[in-house]
This record gives sequence, C-alpha cells and structure tokens, in this order.
Amino acid sequence: MYDLTGFQRDLLYVIAGEGEPHGLAIKEELEKYYESEIHHGRLYPNLDTVVDKGLVEKGQKDRRTNVYTLTRRGRREIEARREWEGQYVEV
Repeated sequence: MYDLTGFQRDLLYVIAGEGEPHGLAIKEELEKYYESEIHHGRLYPNLDTVVDKGLVEKGQKDRRTNVYTLTRRGRREIEARREWEGQYVEV
C-alpha cells in the first residue's frame, strides 16, 4: 500500500465500504469526500492501477457496467494500513 497515492488508497476504502460498486458509485462517494468533481480521466486510470496491482478485482455487471471488489490482498493491505496508522493516531 506504501506505493499507492492517497487517491488510490481512498478508492480502496470506498470499494471496501460499498461492496461491489460500479465506477459511477465510486465517483459519487469520492466527490462527497473531496467536495469537488472527480473527472473520469482521474478515476478510471487509478481504478486500473489498483486492479493491475492485484488489490481490486474488476468484473462486469452488464455489458456497459463494471463492478469493483477488493481482493483478499486488498483487504489485507487496508488492515495493515489501519494498524500502522493506529500506532500514531488514537481514536
């Protein structure tokens, strides 16, 4: 996870929290968080990156809609990141 950008990490968290979201659902959640528009040219290349790294699996809902799910590795990476953050931030 250390080699991901903050935006790519945020993608993992949104995907983990939404189950099997499609790209536009991910985009909407990130726009709420960032309070600004997320362009497709930013979203989809970053989704492809986390897929290529084996953290997310890309599937098809129908001919036009892709869905995204965390892989076991992606879930382990989130858990490891949260443990690491927990050393520094108490909630």
